[in-house]
This record gives sequence, C-alpha cells and structure tokens, in this order.
Amino acid sequence: QVQLVESGGGLVQPGGSLRLSCAASGSIFSIYAMGWHRQAPGKQREMVARITTAGSPTYADSVKGRFTISRDYAKNTVYLQMNSLTPEDTAVYYCNANLQTKLLLPSRDYWGQGTQVTVSS
Repeated sequence: QVQLVESGGGLVQPGGSLRLSCAASGSIFSIYAMGWHRQAPGKQREMVARITTAGSPTYADSVKGRFTISRDYAKNTVYLQMNSLTPEDTAVYYCNANLQTKLLLPSRDYWGQGTQVTVSS
C-alpha cells in the first residue's frame, strides 16, 4: 500500500503565502516525478507544478514566478511554496507521485486525498 498525505492548506488573505507538503509512504521501490494539481469548484483538475527525479520543475503559466516546487528525496516528500496568493488560487490541491512499488512492476500515478486552500479577505 502507498499513501500520499498532504498538509499545509488553510485560509489565507490575498497576497499571503502558504507551504504545502506531501509525504509518500508505504511499499515504495522508487519515486519518479512528483507534483501538485488543483481543482476549483466547477472547474477541471489542472496541473500546478511538477518536479522530475532530476529536480527539474515545470509550472502552469498561472503560477510561474509565484509558486516554487521542491522535493526532499530522503523523506519522499514534495513541497509547494505558494506566494502572492490570489482568490483565483482557491482550490483543493492534490499531490501526486509516479512511482514503482516493486522492481519488475511498471510505475504508475498515486494521488493524495487533497488539501483545501482558500484565499479570501
């Protein structure tokens, strides 16, 4: 079994910051890319940021320059530092990881349960 557990969401005023964390645990052989998606009410889930095994990040245009993704390989954890938040960033944020549970099995995506981020005055 693999678990991805997010933390760090909450209510923040416009212009504020939050840091999300997501720790992967369980039967893990190797983790490849990790990332964050979000889903606002009435909208489709969208990719926010992604980081490869080599540490190369990719960002959605809407968050470039404001969000930073990073990972701690020893802790199997990915972070999302969110600055200059706006009400448009309000959504449920989901962590995902592409990983292998055993050497001979193909990798696949696993998802966390989501954490709510609300940006409001």
